[in-house]
Amino acid sequence: MKMYILIKDSIPTSFAVLAAAHASLAVYLQFKDTPEVHEWISGVFYKTVCQVNDKEFEKAKQFDDYVVLTESALDNQEVAIAFKPRKEWAKPFRFYKLYP
Repeated sequence: MKMYILIKDSIPTSFAVLAAAHASLAVYLQFKDTPEVHEWISGVFYKTVCQVNDKEFEKAKQFDDYVVLTESALDNQEVAIAFKPRKEWAKPFRFYKLYP
């Protein structure tokens, strides 16, 4: 089980770090009563944080069970999208660049 957090590459690092932390908590709170989250939290609860461009970010919204995060200090711009943990991921997730 793994959670993916995608952060826009245009976001400054200081905001990206905050977005990743908030994203993990937001997904947990949104989906805490699901069997997937129960299984994920009972183990190591892996997370993968990736850096994506705007096109990849928008395309990722076609997948199910996610939370989009905005940053008020950046005029409520969307900065991250985080997905409910799962065992199997769609092909694009294997090709997103890991956050440096």
